[in-house]
Amino acid sequence: MTAIATARLEARIPADLHAQLKRAAEVQGRSLTEFVVSAVREASRAVLEDAEVLRLSRADQQAFAEALLSPPTVAPALVRAMARHRQLVEDI
Repeated sequence: MTAIATARLEARIPADLHAQLKRAAEVQGRSLTEFVVSAVREASRAVLEDAEVLRLSRADQQAFAEALLSPPTVAPALVRAMARHRQLVEDI
């Protein structure tokens, strides 16, 4: 059996919050540690998902798909800029 690496987390919280967390853990039949770890895991997952997942409205999804399927023509200025960039990068 492989040991799971752990780390310690300490926090100073108001006594009333501690009592609330302890009561909520009891209601769920869990230890305070299990309850807090579960709640923190879920909260951090939600924060990271909000930061990393891009959600588009139905109209925006449609516009994005159409842009991928029928991209606009490349402007001549962009073609020149890409060629100039290629020359600069190859000279390095």
